[in-house]
Amino acid sequence: MKIIIESPQPDEEDSVIIRCASPDQRLVSMLLSFQTANTELTGYLDDKIVRLDYRDVYYFEANENRVFAYYQSEVYEVKYKLYELEELFSPMDFVRCSKSMIVNMEKIEYLSPLFSGKLEAHLKNGEKVVISRQYVHSLKVKLGIEEVE
Repeated sequence: MKIIIESPQPDEEDSVIIRCASPDQRLVSMLLSFQTANTELTGYLDDKIVRLDYRDVYYFEANENRVFAYYQSEVYEVKYKLYELEELFSPMDFVRCSKSMIVNMEKIEYLSPLFSGKLEAHLKNGEKVVISRQYVHSLKVKLGIEEVE
């Protein structure tokens, strides 16, 4: 593999060009994570406004027209819609697990099956999150357990 870095002209925007025989999902995810790496989240807790690092978020949950970012032990309100967060962070290890929740796969310790095709995600902070039947397949695909249909 050859890497070439060039400086753009003063009136040109920075850009990345990849030439490869067949880009795999890992390469595409890596490139999209670079694009999203500068995404800043602002969290609100009581009278505090805090800059949040998305990598520390365990999950996002929508509740009563508000969206919350759950950390290990804190919960912050964020001013995004759930679908916006899903679009923003899907190239990384975030995946929809129900109509009202997006979970960070890096924070899942293990999964266990539930009745009627659901899964329960046991998170590293001790919380449990239910993966609804509708989203089990997409989670398994992202984990590499199942093939894309």
